[in-house]
Amino acid sequence: MYIGIPKESRPFEYRVGLSPAGVEILSQNGHQVFVQHDAGKEAGFSDEDYEKAGARLVYNAEEAIARADLLLKVARPTQEELDWLRPGTTLAGFLHLASASQDKIDLLLEKKITSIAYEQIQAPDGSLPVLRPFSQIGGAMAAQIAARLLQNNWGGKGILMGGVPGVPPAEIVILGAGVVGTYATQMCLGMGAHVTVIDHNLAALQRLWDRFPSIVTKISTRRNIERSVAYADVLIGAVLTPGQRAPILVTREMVRSMKPRSVIMDISIDEGGCVETSRPTTHEHPVYIEEGMLHYCVPNMPGAVARTATHAFVNSAMPYITEIAALGADAILGDPSLEPAVNTHNGKLHNLVRLNAREA
Repeated sequence: MYIGIPKESRPFEYRVGLSPAGVEILSQNGHQVFVQHDAGKEAGFSDEDYEKAGARLVYNAEEAIARADLLLKVARPTQEELDWLRPGTTLAGFLHLASASQDKIDLLLEKKITSIAYEQIQAPDGSLPVLRPFSQIGGAMAAQIAARLLQNNWGGKGILMGGVPGVPPAEIVILGAGVVGTYATQMCLGMGAHVTVIDHNLAALQRLWDRFPSIVTKISTRRNIERSVAYADVLIGAVLTPGQRAPILVTREMVRSMKPRSVIMDISIDEGGCVETSRPTTHEHPVYIEEGMLHYCVPNMPGAVARTATHAFVNSAMPYITEIAALGADAILGDPSLEPAVNTHNGKLHNLVRLNAREA
């Protein structure tokens, strides 16, 4: 199979669709891998690294994409990249199509692209093994970014995350007790903050409380969210429903109830966001102010730690990438782990619920 790895073209996306180690595995399995020149440069992988692993270098994205039977990306393709795809190609990446614009969905269907969303690959126990490392990184980064945004020089209210003797720490409210919420909780507690976690799943809250008994846990109801948001210095949205747009849990009215210059970090922004006032930002301009609150809504947070993120992603994704390359598009529909990740196939939608999509 011909496998293409283009350089990611979205702004401030420094990750790459496959590391040289992954290329070596595919090459040893008899596949030909085409890697665009400098595709891995920002993640610390040189063209020479890829060539030693068995890849053939190409010098523009169009060639890497047009040659591919299987295209491996990190971020959802841009309109131009979709135009270069040959009909019938298999596309794998963190696609988040539930929040994509309709014209991109239509083009995938028109070209009968088999699109596989890494974030929806599901293990037998219901976990999301390929999304997990990025969720871990996003949760860990949330704490260090929140600590910075609370500083006056970033527009925050001037609070030290852990406080000092005689002065209380920051109040952190986390919506979601999944992987992102767990790692955000761990890091925020490590910095000395006071943490409240809200989730609709009592078992998830139990697991988190067993691990971190100093936190406050609450069942997700409108009243609990309203009351918690009102006292939060930092609100972290970590809500995920695989294959669906994130539900709006925090309304504009709730945002208005927050203390001035509080921080909202909507890590669910990849799926459209769980806060009504959220909209996507970039690493260059990560913050905006709305209703008097600082909003941080960068969709590709792990892209800023590209080397760590790429290695972690390849570690978890490689068994599935190897299987996709070996079996082809039709065979994966019978795989219980890969089938839930198929979003489009033979001109039809699969495993995808789109509600009020607003991100391009």
